[in-house]
Amino acid sequence: MLELDQVTKSFGSRVVLQPTSLSVRPGTTTVLIGPSGCGKSTLLRMMIGLIQPDGGTIRFQGEEFTAANQLALRHRIGYVIQDGGLFPHLSAFDNVALLATHLGREAPWIRSRVDELTQLVRLPPESLSRFPAQLSGGQRQRLGIMRALMLDPPLVLLDEPMGALDPLVRFDLQNDLRDIFRTLQKTVVLVTHDMAEAGFFGDEVALLGQGRIVQRGTLKDLLNSPADEFVTRFIQAQRLVGNDE
Repeated sequence: MLELDQVTKSFGSRVVLQPTSLSVRPGTTTVLIGPSGCGKSTLLRMMIGLIQPDGGTIRFQGEEFTAANQLALRHRIGYVIQDGGLFPHLSAFDNVALLATHLGREAPWIRSRVDELTQLVRLPPESLSRFPAQLSGGQRQRLGIMRALMLDPPLVLLDEPMGALDPLVRFDLQNDLRDIFRTLQKTVVLVTHDMAEAGFFGDEVALLGQGRIVQRGTLKDLLNSPADEFVTRFIQAQRLVGNDE
């Protein structure tokens, strides 16, 4: 579904991503995890063409990202950010329908698709006429997921989508989101800093540190066979946080 081959990225003199290769298999969920500044969000944004790599190649369904085709490829990828990334001056319905309207989809199709997604993400239908500021954080995030799924993309990218939610809302959304991706058989790449969330979603977990993938595998692999001291320290830090709470 997605192949990154030796991609790199620097901002000025700061190396954000060292040469990195990653393959994402169709129908699986890959989680990118690591501390702040490790390069995981930069890597995700390169996957959708929002940031251009300095070197290396990115292929989506076998087609290499180029300046000429990146917009067309981006329309085949869903993208979800924290708090939904909604436009405050548009209603919930118009936020979800924005790209489909821009691409000339007919109004009956748009209405039918929005209704379908409203049921899928368990959003109260009356929320569609409201503006983002009138909705809860969980509702805004569900709208962001609806917008990402609107054109039925085969690949969905999520950048810490539940990081700002309170624990109970986050718990409910995690369960619903995993069910949605399994039901729709989507390929998913999700960024998080939370080990428990990585284990809940991930078929494969890639732990990043200092701009490189330190270890890849299942969460069980990372827990039972850490590749080096950094992996051990990251896992222990997560456990300490859990114990303190």
